[in-house]
Order: sequence, then structure tokens, then C-alpha cells
Amino acid sequence: MVIVLSVENISFFYKPNYNILKDISFNLAEKDIMCILGPNGTGKTTLLRCLLGLNQIKSGRITIDGKDLSRVTAKQRAKMIAYVPQSTTMTFSYEARAVVLMGRIAHLSLGRTHTKSDRLIAEESMEKLGIRHLGKCLFQQLSGGERQMVLVARALAQQSNILVRDEPTANLDFSNQIKILKVINNLSKQGYAILMTSHFPDHSFLACNKAMLMRDGIITYQGNPEDVVTTSSLTQLYGTPVCVTNAKINLKGDMTKVCVPLIE
Repeated sequence: MVIVLSVENISFFYKPNYNILKDISFNLAEKDIMCILGPNGTGKTTLLRCLLGLNQIKSGRITIDGKDLSRVTAKQRAKMIAYVPQSTTMTFSYEARAVVLMGRIAHLSLGRTHTKSDRLIAEESMEKLGIRHLGKCLFQQLSGGERQMVLVARALAQQSNILVRDEPTANLDFSNQIKILKVINNLSKQGYAILMTSHFPDHSFLACNKAMLMRDGIITYQGNPEDVVTTSSLTQLYGTPVCVTNAKINLKGDMTKVCVPLIE
């Protein structure tokens, strides 16, 4: 197991004596998919911003492939870790192909334009996700699921080994949620390490080999989803009754775990 991302005892605050993140530590290896669960306002997005260099940590250390992220430039960081947001707003009417090509910006020299190689990498990223046919479509006119696929392709075009995804299935219907989770699984098999946040604990069972539960800026549990995503841990995490139970999913008797919020 090769550790690609190491987060060691990091803390972050906007105001002194009011920590948003408190002593956060975890590792991400090649092919890992880690799901971060927690209520709104608990620090999940703040953690992602720290990893991306948008927030400067107050203590601790973040390394990728052994390199301290506090000592690399923004351009170097973009080659190491790619971000896929929930959504994005385009000021101008860009074609999907142009949006994907934006992932190559970190690889451009000052004053240089995209090369034939950059365009080929962008096309290959779209082909890998089966969305090459969307190339000439305007990004704003795509469905929510299609936009997510384009944003993933843009991240792949960065050629980073680590993907950070903030609620990848937010505002998507069941069909598109499954498509996105399948893409996450496939990218993991290709060697990517993926860190994602979610408001759906079931996603940890469907797509992840690691889960991290956060509340009030601290990690309450982390480990294999089977071990840490439980009735007691989720009830404690969200402050409301949640039941984790087994469900039969086909006539063969195959079972899966599901999370059910309870109304008392």
C-alpha cells in the first residue's frame, strides 16, 4: 500500500480560540476511496479547502507523495491534487470540450497556449468517461449529471493522482447518482485516490473502502465503513436516530447495508 496523501494533526481557525478543524489526521493510499460524513457546518468543506491550499492550516502538516504542501506553489499543487466541485458557474458560453481543456492550465508555461498534446489529453479524458459526444455542447445547457461528468473529465485532464470531490451526487437523481458512483469506483481501480464528502451515509457502503465521521471539527470515527458507519455512530454524529440495517437486494439473497433515518 502506497500512501499518497498524509494529513498529520492539522488545525484551522478563522478566529483565534475558535478552531474549525481540531487535530485532524488521516492517510489516503492509491486506489482508496474515503467518504467524509458529518452534519452541516462541521468542517468538511473547510478541510477540503485546506487540502487545496485555499485555506492555510494553522498547525500540522499535509504531504502528497512525501512533499510538504506548504512548500509547493499553487501550480505544483494543481498537478498533485484535482478538485471536482458540486457545480460551477461559467460566465461565458463554453463548450464542454473547452471546460475539460481548462484542466491543462496547470501544465502550461507562462504565455503559452494549449498544445496538440493538451487537446489530446482532454479528448482522452472525455473518452474515458464516455462523454466525448458532449464535446460541442454548451456547458450551461447540459443536465446536472452531464455537468458532473464534464467536471470530472476536467479533473482527469489535470493528470493528478488524487481527486477531491465535494458532494459528488448533490442534486442528482438516483440514476445519475449511480453513474457518478460507478465512475468513482472505476477511477479507483485505475489507481486514483479519491476523497469525497457526502450527506448520504449509504455511499460509504456503495463506493468506499474508508469512512471518516466528523462532528464539530474533530474526527469521531474513521476506518472501514462496515466498522464505523453504524447505528450508534450515525445517531451520535447527526444527533437524531439513524438505523443501519441489512437489506435483501435480489432473489439470490444477497444483502447490503442501508442507513435509515427514524422519525420518533
